[in-house]
Amino acid sequence: MKKLSKRMTTLSSKIEDKPYSPLEAISLVKENATAKFDETIEAHARLGIDPKYTDQQIRTTVTLPKGTGQKVRIAVIAKGEKVAEASAAGADLAGEEELIESINKGEMNFDLLIATPDMMPKVAKLGRVLGPRGLMPNPKAGTVTTDLGNAIKEFKAGKLEFRADRAGIIHVRFGKASFSAEDLLENLKVLHGTIDRNKPSGAKGRYWKSLYLSSTMGPSVEVDMASLQDSADEG
Repeated sequence: MKKLSKRMTTLSSKIEDKPYSPLEAISLVKENATAKFDETIEAHARLGIDPKYTDQQIRTTVTLPKGTGQKVRIAVIAKGEKVAEASAAGADLAGEEELIESINKGEMNFDLLIATPDMMPKVAKLGRVLGPRGLMPNPKAGTVTTDLGNAIKEFKAGKLEFRADRAGIIHVRFGKASFSAEDLLENLKVLHGTIDRNKPSGAKGRYWKSLYLSSTMGPSVEVDMASLQDSADEG
């Protein structure tokens, strides 16, 4: 078992072995974000699903009302006038064959890849490179589209794609430690609602198993799901 550092042991000692109300959990995570940089705040939701079955998979997007606090580098694969359109809309990289070629060589200086539908047959050949990093464009995630301007604007403003991993856990960043607790709570409530609305048809039994929040360098804090549901209903 990995030994905790003195710093992590001290921070963990502030957390009781119990679920906290959403606002209490967020405040505690913020308090424990003591690194010398603005730590990212993340949610880790364990769901009662088995993603190896197609009717128990989740892959969707959420638009966080308070944004993510992170600059998203967006690359766009398109052709003709669409390349210029993407650049004008704020894409960090935009191109056709030359961009596909550089990605195939492992040059991926971006966080999100958007492609137009007509380019997907060529983009599909990059599956070996993009797949393991979760960067393959997908219509359900809004990353395969002809409306490049709107897609780039939304993702720059705080739209995020997420999916459940093989263990049925969703990991999503939903703000920064510098955000107010109220803004983080607003983002968390929207994320909770999005996961609820996208419950897979094949999910059986208890859907929400647990929800933990953490900062980049801090320990995790469990959220009381009943309390979160109540706050969502109130909101």
